[in-house]
Amino acid sequence: MKGLLVAGTNSDAGKSVLTAGICRWLRRQGVDVAPFKAQNMSNNSAIAVDGGEIGRAQALQAVACGLPPSVRFNPVLLKPGSDRTSQIVLLGKAVGTVGAADYRQVKAGLRDTVLNTLRQLQDEHEVVVCEGAGSPAEINLRAGDFVNMGLARAAGLPVIVVGDIDRGGVLAALFGTVGLLEAADAELIKGFVINKFRGDAALLQPGLDELEKRTGRPTLGVIPWHPGLWIDGEDSLAYGRRLGRPAPPAGPDWLRVAVVRLPHISNATDAEALAAEPGVLVRLTDEPADLVDADLVVLPGSKSTVDDLAWLRERGLADTVRAHAQAGKPLLGICGGFQMLAERIHDDVESGRGTVTGLGLLPIEVTFAAEKTLGTPAGVALGEKVHGYEIHHGRVTRRAAELPTLSEDEGARRGNIFGTHWHGTFESDGYRRAFLTEAARTAGRAGFAVAADTSYAALRERTVDTLADLVEAHLDTGALRRLIG
Repeated sequence: MKGLLVAGTNSDAGKSVLTAGICRWLRRQGVDVAPFKAQNMSNNSAIAVDGGEIGRAQALQAVACGLPPSVRFNPVLLKPGSDRTSQIVLLGKAVGTVGAADYRQVKAGLRDTVLNTLRQLQDEHEVVVCEGAGSPAEINLRAGDFVNMGLARAAGLPVIVVGDIDRGGVLAALFGTVGLLEAADAELIKGFVINKFRGDAALLQPGLDELEKRTGRPTLGVIPWHPGLWIDGEDSLAYGRRLGRPAPPAGPDWLRVAVVRLPHISNATDAEALAAEPGVLVRLTDEPADLVDADLVVLPGSKSTVDDLAWLRERGLADTVRAHAQAGKPLLGICGGFQMLAERIHDDVESGRGTVTGLGLLPIEVTFAAEKTLGTPAGVALGEKVHGYEIHHGRVTRRAAELPTLSEDEGARRGNIFGTHWHGTFESDGYRRAFLTEAARTAGRAGFAVAADTSYAALRERTVDTLADLVEAHLDTGALRRLIG
């Protein structure tokens, strides 16, 4: 079967974006291509067309392939709830929580599902481009591996390894990756890709020549650093303090947005659509001082709502958020952040802490249910059509009778305080503009104006097209074709 595995020297080396770029490049050639990542560890997830959760990166790769996202593109998703435990999502559905030590036993039962799913995709598509996880040189995890070299061996896939030169030591990392592998695994490594290069590529060439001399494997390309590749980040740790590259405002005023970077932040990508709007400066922060001069404060999603609420209080952020809201400035809670705004949270499911006191900024109570709510709802809010997706255990079980909803019977609003369980709402362009206009009015930014022509869907398409352009311009596509074929 035709295919390829894109591995990396480390997490965030560029595996996800390179996979998306190769997928879109192949699609341009008329190839029926699908993405695949056997196992992903991320709290940035998306809802697939078949109703379950997958990693956000695989949803972007599906866009690159021109396919609706499917749970089969990411059969195993691990969602960390703490430093020691993760929720296991198998083919889109949560099936339990496991500790790091116990996962070694659990993953043996997942291997057959992963390999069968890959075979199904290979039967249905001309090419499947697979993405590894972490690094194949994590030899302490090699036994029972079905994500990196274990997958490549089982499926007979050639492997290319990408390294991020921006981090330093990339030549050593590529050399060491091959050197640490057992012979049968190393045999499948066919070449390297350097990512995020800045400067004169001629200065790098002697190192690449020596790397090929020592490993017997060529470097298939050097991809330059590109400032426009920041949406649909798989890992919130990949974000800097500022999101994106904000365009100048349409009016005289900027709108300053502070997104609280929770320890267990999930679906931080919600803020990316805000950052796509000209004149909106979005920062992720865990410092109370950064909230003081913000016009809009956002409490994003969380995989551990009660634990992150306790952290807010420990960091002094809870008092700062409350002061921001009491000053009449706009405050938005999304999913877990919405739950934190409640008067009380009843959680015997996620944290097991029972009833805890929320921030008390919305007259609601939230109760966690064992079954996770998953969906792709649509409605009307602020006079605009809005769609989103839901991934949460907490449900509103009591609300003040006079409290209006944000969209039909979902969410809540009390003056300058907004809350919703829906992720992805700001990808609805009309709603995003309406919300930002209302937020600016509430914050006293009379000179802020939204742009009428910003399309988030178009930005996403431009992103995957840019990735394909980089592949076509900077990789040895002839060698890539031969490997895939």
